[in-house]
Amino acid sequence: MGNVAEKLYPDNDLDDMDLQVSRCKPEGINSLVKKTKFSKKELQIMYRGFKQECPSGIVNEDTFKEIYAQFFPQGVPFRESDHSKRHAASYAHYVFRTFDQDHNGSITFEEFVIGLSVLSRGTLQDKLNWAFNLYDTNQDGCISRDEMLDVVTSIYELMGRFPEPVIDEHTIKDHVDRVFRKMDHNKDGVISMEEFMDTCLQDEAITKAMTVFDTVMG
Repeated sequence: MGNVAEKLYPDNDLDDMDLQVSRCKPEGINSLVKKTKFSKKELQIMYRGFKQECPSGIVNEDTFKEIYAQFFPQGVPFRESDHSKRHAASYAHYVFRTFDQDHNGSITFEEFVIGLSVLSRGTLQDKLNWAFNLYDTNQDGCISRDEMLDVVTSIYELMGRFPEPVIDEHTIKDHVDRVFRKMDHNKDGVISMEEFMDTCLQDEAITKAMTVFDTVMG
């Protein structure tokens, strides 16, 4: 088993990965193992794909939209129509913002795997915290009705390539209105982090509705 691993993941790949990750911060693969819930081998596999698409080690939003479906199995298939690809790009825009932790308009490999770790292996609390940041599109610490509608619409548009159930614009708006009213405890027209967490943790149906990205992201 060790010999096979050495052939698949030679030491020079590890060294190269350390150098690439160090471009922005002096941290390598061992640091990422501690920061994420991925093993060293899993990180190597992801790094190889990341490096192939992004030799510079940096991904801007346009590039992220292009490679989105390759990293997320439930993304729009290669042969989908341009219309469907726009739906994927719309949702990818919101995902990109949550991965871009320092808000500089680009994602490093470190930022990518930290975000992916939360989505794929994080606790419910971790995923809800990520979801709040996804819906809080202007990063002002609360979610407005329009913000929630924009993100939910992009999610359902992306999922709309499946034949059933068919969801129209009015259905989405009604769904958002119901969820928003339930979350806005003090009726001030916005949802705070506390309101979001309290509602999701107390209502399983709401939790499933707000973490629909689990389905979208595979």
